[in-house]
Amino acid sequence: MRRRKRDFYYRKAKEERYRSRAAYKLLEAVERYGFMEAGDVVVDLGAAPGGWMQASLKIVGERGYVLGVDLKAVESLDASNARTIIGDVTDAQISRQIEELLPRSADVVISDVSPNISGVWELDHARQIDLAECSLEIATRVLGTGGNFFVKVFQGDMLGDFVGLVKRYFVFVRLVKPRASRAESAELYVVGMNLR
Repeated sequence: MRRRKRDFYYRKAKEERYRSRAAYKLLEAVERYGFMEAGDVVVDLGAAPGGWMQASLKIVGERGYVLGVDLKAVESLDASNARTIIGDVTDAQISRQIEELLPRSADVVISDVSPNISGVWELDHARQIDLAECSLEIATRVLGTGGNFFVKVFQGDMLGDFVGLVKRYFVFVRLVKPRASRAESAELYVVGMNLR
C-alpha cells in the first residue's frame, strides 16, 4: 500500500478520478499509435474496475460507444453511451452476445484481461497468452474491416508465436511497454491495427 501511495500514476489516477492507474497505459498507447478516436465503437474486455472504459469514453466522446465485459460487475459510469455486461472471454458464445449490444461493428477491441497470478511463471505466462488468444478471437469476430486491437501479454517463450498470430490478422503490429507499466512488471501490450 505504501508503494502504491508513492506511485506517480496511482496518485495521478486519484487526482483525475480514474478508477485505476491502468487508464494511463491505454491513454499513452492511443496517443502514440492513434488506434482509437472520436466516434469509435469500443469493446473493453476485462473492463473492471472501469479505468479503461473511462479513458475510452474520454477519447470517443459523446458520439462514440463503449461496451465493457468482465467476470465481475463494473460499477456504473453514468454515461448514456457506455454499457457493461458480465461475461467470460473464454466462453464461445461471448462474441455473439457482444455483437448484439453494439450499435455497429466495433472499431476497437481493447483487452486488459489477466489470469489469477499463481506465482509459477510458466503457468501464468501460458494462461495470459491463452486469454490474449481468446481476446484476439473475439476481436476478429466483432471488429469491422480496418479495426484495431490492443491486448495485454506477459513476456515469455509463447509471446513470439502470439505476435505472429496477430500479424496474420492485422497490417500493423507492435509490442508496447507503456511508461505506466511498472518497470519490474513482465507485462507488455500488443497493438494490432487495420484488420485485414
